[in-house]
Amino acid sequence: MPKKRKRKKDDGHVDESWLLPYSDLLTLLLALFIVLFASSSVDEAKFSQISSVFNEIFDGGKGVMESSSPTTVPVPKDDLGAENDNSSYLEDQRSLGEIQENLEDYIAENELEGQFDTKLTEEGLLVTIRDSVLFKTGSAEIDTQYRSIASDIAKLLVFEKPRQIVIAGHTDNVPMVSGQYKSNWELSVMRAVNFLSIIAENDQVDPMAFSAKGYGEFRPIAANDTESNRAKNRRVEVLIQPLVLKDGTAYE
Repeated sequence: MPKKRKRKKDDGHVDESWLLPYSDLLTLLLALFIVLFASSSVDEAKFSQISSVFNEIFDGGKGVMESSSPTTVPVPKDDLGAENDNSSYLEDQRSLGEIQENLEDYIAENELEGQFDTKLTEEGLLVTIRDSVLFKTGSAEIDTQYRSIASDIAKLLVFEKPRQIVIAGHTDNVPMVSGQYKSNWELSVMRAVNFLSIIAENDQVDPMAFSAKGYGEFRPIAANDTESNRAKNRRVEVLIQPLVLKDGTAYE
């Protein structure tokens, strides 16, 4: 009778040959994720990072299974610069907002809500003053009783960081038929200049930061079809310009 073969005892050894291809697979996946991460915005910093990682992987560096910590990709300097630029812009916008609040407080304290208006625009903080609170009809001379308003506005235009300020005069479309000025253009210019002259009397303001313009009837904010709308067009505007644009560059 033939003898039965004795079965070899299982020595408990587990075949680990599959670990090598598994490690290679993870390495390739890591390389794929790095490429996908960089594909959204390719720049020199990311190329340098990718290059160093590939060199480590394919030139005998540590494998995925041996790595003590995951590879970190630094934030590109361009992204950091953009964040800083945006912060400067937002800080400047907050500063303009504080100036607007101070002007609004002055308007409320002096019950000038119907004569003054403030608005933050892309060009800066725009303060609109109705002509009736400053001038008589057809005149560019500021009434004596209203000079104090111009002087008070001057105090509110004193800033820690000087800003460019443009004062512009506007009229309705009713032609000048008599008086000192031949056209609405001349009237609007002189109103802006005279208002600026009172502002400049304050020793704390920098005259180099101010300029005056006159647009006459050519930049209306309402149709010149009623007396109420024409009154809206007769105005002086004070534009307080920003220091920083959205892209972080200085306003010029």
